[in-house]
Amino acid sequence: MYPVIAIDGPSASGKGTIASRVANALGWAYLDSGALYRVSALYAKQNGVDISDEKSVSQLVRNMPVSFLDGQVRLNNQDVSLDIRREEIGMLASRIAALPEVRQALLQLQRDFAVKSPVVADGRDMASVVFPEAQLKVFLQADAHIRALRRAKQLGLASDEEQFEKILHDIEKRDYADYNRAVSPLVKVESAYTLDTSNITIEEAVKKVIEWYQQVKK
Repeated sequence: MYPVIAIDGPSASGKGTIASRVANALGWAYLDSGALYRVSALYAKQNGVDISDEKSVSQLVRNMPVSFLDGQVRLNNQDVSLDIRREEIGMLASRIAALPEVRQALLQLQRDFAVKSPVVADGRDMASVVFPEAQLKVFLQADAHIRALRRAKQLGLASDEEQFEKILHDIEKRDYADYNRAVSPLVKVESAYTLDTSNITIEEAVKKVIEWYQQVKK
């Protein structure tokens, strides 16, 4: 298996942006595991599959026509990058992520990334489950209010809009679900470096992760 940098953390902590920029800086592949679960949720919704039907969802996602190309997440060769970021899909993805059979169906797909090339992977169980032997493990954290502001900006909403409170509520609700689910909960593994992104720039975060990798690879 090629080298892996595993970056975990709660919703809107900066995982995707930081991981993709680290991957770009190192010339590595990038794996957005959260997108896989979001695409699974969208795909199940499109196909009218009940999210609570674990077996049907797991069977559906095993042959899911998903691909990552030029920064886009594509489903059935259609760009769904924005669709999967809707809060509704995010909540469904959190529910899907708690289903053992679905997680197993997507596990090998994720591990295959590191068979082909070095990879920076972000998610909620990259270090604890998917890549426990990763060369570098990073756990991101950030204040929930700041994360809600980021998500509102991502969705093009002003921070004082009524919808902001719903975004904050959804993030806190998802945090609780992620930390407390029975299967692969969000957890900081003992060997992971902690990086609080509340008050630092993306560039500073990326620099720190690369510095850590340069230290551990020696």
